[in-house]
Amino acid sequence: MRKKNPIDEARRYVDNARETLDEGGELDTEKFEYQDEKYVRAAGNYLWLGVLMALDAVFQVRKDRRTRVDIQDNREAIGKRDKKLLLWFNSGYDIMHLYMNYDGNPNKGLCDSGFAYANRIIDRCAMMVN
Repeated sequence: MRKKNPIDEARRYVDNARETLDEGGELDTEKFEYQDEKYVRAAGNYLWLGVLMALDAVFQVRKDRRTRVDIQDNREAIGKRDKKLLLWFNSGYDIMHLYMNYDGNPNKGLCDSGFAYANRIIDRCAMMVN
């Protein structure tokens, strides 16, 4: 089911990421790491997609739903309007997309940081849309 408000939809992606880690990502409390990188990767992917959805609502860099947006295009659009959001975007890209999604880094602190950046970015986009 697709919602009409992209900010609400982005927040739903963050909720899905949390559910994925809570349900499948067994935490080793001694190592402070998740046991299965599969769930970390899935959560990172959900977070990043939610961020991109929120950014699309504000910046509309993507002209056609069938095309991909280059990361540089997003950076340029964000940088012209909000330098703080650009810093968060760059850090969020590293954490959510690269470390969590691609690398499957199981560190809980890193994953928590990914959630924090996703929420910050989405909240900032919500202020910019309204």
